[in-house]
Amino acid sequence: MSQNESPTSARVLIVDDDENTLEILRRWLAKEGYTTVSAADGQQCLDALAKEEFDIVLLDVMMPGVDGMQVCERMRANPEWRTIPVILLTAKDDMETRTRGMALGVSEYLTKPINKQELFSRLRAQAHTRELDRRMDRTAAAIAEMGDD
Repeated sequence: MSQNESPTSARVLIVDDDENTLEILRRWLAKEGYTTVSAADGQQCLDALAKEEFDIVLLDVMMPGVDGMQVCERMRANPEWRTIPVILLTAKDDMETRTRGMALGVSEYLTKPINKQELFSRLRAQAHTRELDRRMDRTAAAIAEMGDD
């Protein structure tokens, strides 16, 4: 796993078994100020999620071993990971794959080759949504704490 740090950015876990794709995405995101961690397969993704907190997961679908759909299933089954936005990245543009991904709770679906402007637009939207979720959680916790007095 590799990291590019930026103190004011969303933390993005990039998961793809193609090293060229990982490198391109790392460079693109670093230029935009995102902090990135990369994983070469689904198991590395799950291991990274267990160790660190992420704002967004960019996830390839077709990977050996644990594929992207299996990662989504496991993320949505885990209460700690359930609300992390997932943007699927795939060469598959068929309705069955899209439908399955949406049924698993992915936030966005992008086909390869990836359009850079579309990717950043969706990343910004998902980072904003993630921040709103966190604010709601903090507010709910504060309200619950007030009720305990």
